[in-house]
Amino acid sequence: MKFTELDLPEEVLKGIEAVGFTELTPVQEESIPLALQGKDVAGQAQTGTGKTAAFLISLFTRMLRNPRETGSDPRALIMAPTRELVVQIVDDAKGLGAFCPFKVQAIFGGVDYDKQRQALRGGVDIIVATPGRLIDYARQKVFSFKNIESVVIDEADRMFDMGFVKDLRYILRKLPSFEKRQTMLFSATLSPRVMELAYEFMDLAERVKIEPEQVTAERIEQILYHVSRREKFPLLMGLLRREEEAERVLIFVNTKKEAEHLTERLKANDLKAAVISGDIQQTKRMRILDEFKEGRLRFLVATDVASRGIHIEAVSHVINYDIPQDPEDYVHRIGRTARAGAEGKAISFADEDLVFHLPDIEEYIGRKIPSTFPEEDDFVWDYKRPSPRKKAPVPEKVAPTAEKKKRKRRPKRRGPKTGEPSAKKD
Repeated sequence: MKFTELDLPEEVLKGIEAVGFTELTPVQEESIPLALQGKDVAGQAQTGTGKTAAFLISLFTRMLRNPRETGSDPRALIMAPTRELVVQIVDDAKGLGAFCPFKVQAIFGGVDYDKQRQALRGGVDIIVATPGRLIDYARQKVFSFKNIESVVIDEADRMFDMGFVKDLRYILRKLPSFEKRQTMLFSATLSPRVMELAYEFMDLAERVKIEPEQVTAERIEQILYHVSRREKFPLLMGLLRREEEAERVLIFVNTKKEAEHLTERLKANDLKAAVISGDIQQTKRMRILDEFKEGRLRFLVATDVASRGIHIEAVSHVINYDIPQDPEDYVHRIGRTARAGAEGKAISFADEDLVFHLPDIEEYIGRKIPSTFPEEDDFVWDYKRPSPRKKAPVPEKVAPTAEKKKRKRRPKRRGPKTGEPSAKKD
């Protein structure tokens, strides 16, 4: 089905054409017509299937057909669990909404507080936000929820995982009642806890569900190597030399310490790499992501903070240097490649410590991951080791001066029985 077959405003069709979209993905084909009818939608959507475009197109259409008469309070609210996802949604909104007269504002922590507050005071049409800072501005009465007509909850399952559900419920209770607004909820899994949220805050939501065999994108070529921990980096070096099409590579590890260590090893072997994890300053994270998107950075090493919310075109390879412990994280990680109909490759290393998580992953995705044992030629053992970091010199201990030494007090001489001072000798 093509977008031109939908009953969409001219401004929206121009935006769709400008970003190069022509045919709807399965998620879009099922959810957009329902949303255009004014129905609430609860959709199970894997990463990279076009769900962001689905709710943005529906949102823009509703707002264009019901223009605001007066006021400057926001009309639509999109909530996401991570700052990266907020930034990506705003970027997509600017592309698809290039011909729409709407002001879109991102709200999240880690960047200029006053600048975002002034933007809200100046009036916006659509807010895209993480819950925390949004609640802070609302409590200060910087803006009002009273004129919200449409709400989108993206990555609802991740909201639960990251502990945002309490904040999410607080915001939803501050909005107009569900009969007076349209709500769209998207999640990688429509688990009972997610559906409980839908039943409580949505108006008889239409459920859109992807079949289990579609949990991972069809165009992702998956391969798993059984390898020991000490062989992982030599194998990685060998695969990177052999994979000539590995132009933009996203490498996932399970811990921040491992991410930093792996990045240093890549740099030591003249491979331009950077690390992104949860505690890196937001401005630096955004700069690194921009370099990766623009092709100035070939390798990005990340923890699971980056497995969702990063939409980067032409990620050729995703490498699970560490097998994730959560099956859903595997799906979100490899979903960073083969986006928007492209093809991609997902390579995973199963070592002796993490291989035990493999059965749960394969059960979740509904199939076995093709696996193999590497050949000797696949390893590169003559890689360079990073230079050891110099430790800061420990200052020498200075012997205390005589004045600082504690003087021991001489006890008074006392009598053997009575405890009275001994008599002085004549």
